[in-house]
Amino acid sequence: MHLLIPFAAPLSEAGHQALGSLTLPNLRGLLSWLDVVARDDGDEWSFTPPHERAMAQALGWAAGDGLLPWAARQAAADGLDVAGQAWGLVTPAHWHLGTDQISMLDPQLLALDDQTSRTCFDAVADLFTGERFSLHWAAPLRWYAAHPSLAGMRCASLDRVVGRNVDGWLGKDPAARRVRRLQSEVQMRLYTHPLNDARIAQGLLPVNSFWLSGCGLPQPVAASEPVLDARLRAPALADDWAAWVKAWDTLDGVPAQRCGPVADAVGCVERGEPLKLTLCGERGSVTYQSAARGFWRGLRTRLSPPPALQTVLGPL
Repeated sequence: MHLLIPFAAPLSEAGHQALGSLTLPNLRGLLSWLDVVARDDGDEWSFTPPHERAMAQALGWAAGDGLLPWAARQAAADGLDVAGQAWGLVTPAHWHLGTDQISMLDPQLLALDDQTSRTCFDAVADLFTGERFSLHWAAPLRWYAAHPSLAGMRCASLDRVVGRNVDGWLGKDPAARRVRRLQSEVQMRLYTHPLNDARIAQGLLPVNSFWLSGCGLPQPVAASEPVLDARLRAPALADDWAAWVKAWDTLDGVPAQRCGPVADAVGCVERGEPLKLTLCGERGSVTYQSAARGFWRGLRTRLSPPPALQTVLGPL
């Protein structure tokens, strides 16, 4: 078992205050039985966030920052023939124009259904094909583009951009100029589209742009995939730290009832089964692995206090 937890640690001051309120008895007890086997130290400005780097490493992928081919992998899972082409994930989005910046809201807030998404897709498809992109619809928030230029295009993950100024994440790659031009054309096309007039009248967010991410050629998977539990993602991206604390509590589980992913991991260790745990923040990650449970290890664990959560999660 390899449990991977994104957004386990916050960056903001409010988030650190929320971190100080966590108790997480299962996690603290589990860490007493595990050894650190890997650390990934970075910063919050990398195009690829730590949880994506950790997942890519677990899959046996090798690529630079912003160059992991998540789109090709997901497109294949959606039934597309991805062989021999470079792919990118096109996510319909709402860009919010503020007083001094343009920020992107979480695409989940659009609440797009199939019909609405397909209407948007059909409205802008010719803009992509006019630039020689092959565009494919798979799901309301999963459109795919194929083009040779996507083979080496660095793209920021959606998880980096949501709630932030998009200007810092558009990239300066010459190949990205075509994408920025497409974003502008899509914005103009959708601005006057009747669909958005209807959505605004209903109190819904208009679809006014897109984000391109996960670009690259398909890579083979050389190892088993970790279990990724993403329940901390939405509250972290929304800066809803009360909800983030509640999500951590459900992730940790109830000690007495042994329910919850972390509680399950405790049971795994107690049964002597191998376990890996990767905790990811927005700067870096740390990976733990179960060790042999001999007499001296058990004695040391019982006598040593569980690690403080601020010490474990704070640096991430």
